[in-house]
Amino acid sequence: MIEILSPSQLDRARSTGRLVGDILHAMKARARVGTNLLDIDRWAQEMILDAGAESCYVDYTPSFGRGPFGHYICTAVNDGVLHGMPHDYRLADGDLLTLDLAIKLRGVAADAAISFVVGKTQSPEDQRMIETTERALAAGIAAARPGARIGDISHAIGSVLSDAGYPINLEFGGHGIGTTMHQDPHIANTGRAGRGYKLRPGLLLALEPWVMADTDRLITDPDDGWTLRSATGCRTAHSEHTIAITDDEAEILTSPSADIA
Repeated sequence: MIEILSPSQLDRARSTGRLVGDILHAMKARARVGTNLLDIDRWAQEMILDAGAESCYVDYTPSFGRGPFGHYICTAVNDGVLHGMPHDYRLADGDLLTLDLAIKLRGVAADAAISFVVGKTQSPEDQRMIETTERALAAGIAAARPGARIGDISHAIGSVLSDAGYPINLEFGGHGIGTTMHQDPHIANTGRAGRGYKLRPGLLLALEPWVMADTDRLITDPDDGWTLRSATGCRTAHSEHTIAITDDEAEILTSPSADIA
């Protein structure tokens, strides 16, 4: 299903997106050496429920996961890149942490992700990988205009990732979003310009470039049945925003509020 939102739904999407951005900003500020991933999940739960929102993850049961996800935020560490299930783990100095959050507020969903290094140990390669996904996300957003096509977004994202030397996985990518979290169209992280669905005002898209340092192969964590890890154990990074196609541009919905950014 490809959903085009009404102006009133788009206004609600702005509120949802801002809440997603604010929660991710707060979780990043609180994630320190020694922080338990289960505490991050609990803090996210508190902020979601206090805002009158609902999690898109708790009861989520897709074909690729083992039963309901059961948590409020994805916390992927180091070789984990997608669908990271919170568990009893305390962050160490130099851990590369990805937080991914999707919630619904007043009937409209939004989805975003950030990657960052915890503590004082900062690896130049980790920073390069994170910055590459952020630049790829910015390029995808710049390509998202009314009349452009999904392939234009994929091509823009893929050009940045491949020019930086990272392998690109095509199993998971961006997606449409609206009254439900995952919708068509699928947005691969590389592709051919000029192909695919034509973008229209009112369309919401979650763009999410992600990479693994030296492989394009994923494995599923055998213990939790959810966390997707690099097949070689290499580090990973992931950046995501929900955007709205308006009459003349792509509007980023999941930035944090101006007073806390």
